[in-house]
Amino acid sequence: MDDLCFRLAADADLPALVRLRDDAARWMLSQGVTGQWQPGELDGDHFRRVMESGQVWVAEAADRVVGAWELWWDDEDAWGPQPPTAGYVHRLMVDRRRVPPGTGRQLLRAAERRVAEAGRPLVRLDCVATNGRLSAYYLNAGYRVVGRKEGKPQPGGTPKAFTLLEKSVGDDLR
Repeated sequence: MDDLCFRLAADADLPALVRLRDDAARWMLSQGVTGQWQPGELDGDHFRRVMESGQVWVAEAADRVVGAWELWWDDEDAWGPQPPTAGYVHRLMVDRRRVPPGTGRQLLRAAERRVAEAGRPLVRLDCVATNGRLSAYYLNAGYRVVGRKEGKPQPGGTPKAFTLLEKSVGDDLR
């Protein structure tokens, strides 16, 4: 999708972020993916808190939010204390009704560029260990499995096991 524009989220985007997250959760459930996301788990307060401590990015097309992701600069719950060498991508989501296949990869690439521009050589992310389809998606995008985290706390839910993945990003993305 060539007409995507990326920008930091604002308070006015909170309803769109909640809608994207809930729609993505419903899509996962319709595909038989359980244990990853549930509709209604996160509200606008979640995204507002992330905007205060990290970054929430939105992708727009035709003046409509059609995708988003969170970018954190640390993630001790999953990765433990780490030196400042990575950016952590969370909640990558697209509006499947309004964007073509491959748009999620564009958002992921934009997140990787942002991490590289910040001078950090690694992008890290995680997914529920039982979600083989999502793990394969990230492996196909150049990530590699570097570990597993048992009992990672979840917003409004029971702790779960996660696969930890990372990718080196370099000057080609800056």
